[in-house]
Amino acid sequence: MVAGLEVRGAVVRYGQTTAVDGVSLAVPRGSVVGLLGPSGSGKSTLLRCVDLLEDIDDGDVLLDGEVVTDPSVDPVAVRRKLAMVFQAYNLFPNMSVLDNVALAPIRVHGTARAQAREEARELLGRFGLADRADESADRLSGGQQQRVALARALATRPRALLLDEVTSALDPELVGEVLAIIRDLKEEGMTMLIATHEMAFAREVADEVCFLHEGAIIERGDPEQLFTDPQQPQTQRF
Repeated sequence: MVAGLEVRGAVVRYGQTTAVDGVSLAVPRGSVVGLLGPSGSGKSTLLRCVDLLEDIDDGDVLLDGEVVTDPSVDPVAVRRKLAMVFQAYNLFPNMSVLDNVALAPIRVHGTARAQAREEARELLGRFGLADRADESADRLSGGQQQRVALARALATRPRALLLDEVTSALDPELVGEVLAIIRDLKEEGMTMLIATHEMAFAREVADEVCFLHEGAIIERGDPEQLFTDPQQPQTQRF
């Protein structure tokens, strides 16, 4: 049984447009795979397929060896085992930071409210936000909100974390604080599939990098090799 995430021959079409074109990749448990490529290359759509937010027209997605795209599988149950963080923070602005983090464990996983809030405080403390726990989420800076979004994702103890351009909406001076947390998660063995434009970061944290062009992976490999000696002209230009 394959441990971690696996995508086999995924295809997504919108009418005559193919957004994901036969993509296959594996993210073994505890490893990080980076998705690179220009806007519109299919990175975000691929992540949404893995999280079952997007239907695939062909192929399969597997989680720890189980085909989760089978029609008999409950997609809600699968999403409880994964966590996705978007470039827009998607926090509830009228709720406190603490309640944003504790909400999913309480509502989705049935965790006791006191326990969920205690664990949420621990996560916020780890991310340097303990003193902001009782503030409204909309009072935080962009970098702080994205850190809250990461804490919220981890509060459900996911088997894998899906990150979709989580720094693209941030001012440059705020990018570093979010990337530092992702580095720490890598060190702790979190399984991650990351779409990013941060080249240096992908080179540093990814075990494998996949370059997408027009919905297909046209080049993949060790980050050092791909960044120093890309073989495809599209990768070279990028």
